[in-house]
Amino acid sequence: KWPPQGLNPLPWGSALRRLLRREPEGPGSNPSPNPGRCLLLDCRPFLAHSAGHIRGALSVRCNSIVRRRAKGAVTLEQILPAEAEVRARLRAGLYSAVVLYDERSARAESLREDSTVWLVVRALRRDTARPDIRLLKGGYERFYSEYPEFCAKTKSLSSISPPTSMEPVELGCSSCGTPLHDQGGPVEILPFLYLGSAYHAARRDMLDTLGITALLNVSSDCPNHFEGHYQYKCIPVEDNHKADISSWFMEAIEYIDLVKDCHGRVLVHCQAGISRSATICLAYLMMKKRVKLEEAFEFVKQRRSIISPNFSFMGQLLQFESQVLATSCAAEAASPSGTLRERGKASSTPTSQFVFSFPVSVGMHATPSSLPYLHSPITTSPSC
Repeated sequence: KWPPQGLNPLPWGSALRRLLRREPEGPGSNPSPNPGRCLLLDCRPFLAHSAGHIRGALSVRCNSIVRRRAKGAVTLEQILPAEAEVRARLRAGLYSAVVLYDERSARAESLREDSTVWLVVRALRRDTARPDIRLLKGGYERFYSEYPEFCAKTKSLSSISPPTSMEPVELGCSSCGTPLHDQGGPVEILPFLYLGSAYHAARRDMLDTLGITALLNVSSDCPNHFEGHYQYKCIPVEDNHKADISSWFMEAIEYIDLVKDCHGRVLVHCQAGISRSATICLAYLMMKKRVKLEEAFEFVKQRRSIISPNFSFMGQLLQFESQVLATSCAAEAASPSGTLRERGKASSTPTSQFVFSFPVSVGMHATPSSLPYLHSPITTSPSC
């Protein structure tokens, strides 16, 4: 039945503020909702949640892969894959209320039937003990405008502006004599993950100000200046088309997670913080947040506008994307919610889950319709 019934708006003032946790989030912490009272679910895309969210809110996972596999009926395991305790509490009826919010919706009737909010509502009604489900009136945008002190918002320390020409970024600032990649400071990708240059890695005052506890040096020639003070890991990769950086992806991801689990912060750097270290940060986002390369690339570029992985690294990232998303598809197909028909169809698909191409050259037989990748540097064609 549409429009839906039973999702009442929650006033966005004192009612929600009384339900929120008051303590600040520490470095690398994963805030949990207030036990026994209210579960706050952020129904916006992962990148929007990472840029800013209401403190204590959990980000639901409802990306295109989940939607495609779910066909309109997502499960709690799909939307909250890493929150086993939260799912158990929901099923046991231990939350008095579940508050959902998107970017700015004020009324349930204005939401589309296939919106993330309604997919989550249907999952909650089907798989839980029917808590009181509310929609935050005006969403994150309105709440943040009035109560920014109750929100966790990413703050970039970089003052870098996008290059206005195709000149090499090493030309930098002619008036100050500092290369562009060394201006400003390291940028925050996630609360525990920073991206910067060798110059930033050599500035102990800058590292201490950011609370950096570990460095991931993605080069073969940049020195580790403060080995007695910080934890270090080196990935000796050159920035050229012959380098196999993808063979280091999992080791780098595990190292970043190790620092995160110890409530530390890691700076990933190479010489300029443009190609090698940016590639590692992109791989981490794709693997841990299950986002496509194009989405991860835009997210990182918003924070450090000069990133530009070399052509070979972009190809390796696309191949890694196909492996990450194919693994997600396989895991969902093998889950109890997967139908026999879907599994049978999956068994007939090619071994390669993705087909990707780069605009290397335009042949004489090419037509505009055959070159969709010219509109974007990253093109994938998922088969799952």
